[in-house]
Amino acid sequence: MRPFRFGWILFLALAGLITADPFARADAAQGSPSGDGIELEYTSEDGTTAKTMLPIYRVGAVQYFSAGTGVEERSAQYPPFPLKLVFLAGPRGYLSQVAVTIKDTKGAVNLLVPGDQVTGPWLFVDLPAGTYEITAIRRDRSEVKQKVEVGAGGSRTVHFRWKE
Repeated sequence: MRPFRFGWILFLALAGLITADPFARADAAQGSPSGDGIELEYTSEDGTTAKTMLPIYRVGAVQYFSAGTGVEERSAQYPPFPLKLVFLAGPRGYLSQVAVTIKDTKGAVNLLVPGDQVTGPWLFVDLPAGTYEITAIRRDRSEVKQKVEVGAGGSRTVHFRWKE
């Protein structure tokens, strides 16, 4: 662990900003960019080649990133993370800005993802194999919960759908 990151985490813990409460401040236990990212290359509207970088966040050993905004992101190839969450409203509408809490079977919080880090309707999470309770919360504070089994090897896609 880098000394700066440890110092920042220690500061947040002492300041009381790291908490297991999923309704706490949006930046509580927030992942920080790991320095890694996924570079997407696409053709812009004017015909030139453009690039964008999707940040990969890290909390402890867990990494995650959000994608799925626009045709370029929906057609891109991504690292094989074991869990992909998809956020939907009604029969067809995609959602972003969804806060996510992932707990293990003992109720310990493994990951809190603030809504501002979910920039698209997809959230890829690199979790170890196990059973998790996942809570997804929209801006209006309505939530959807699911129990999810993440297997060793492969990838699992789970849809979180809100009625319109």
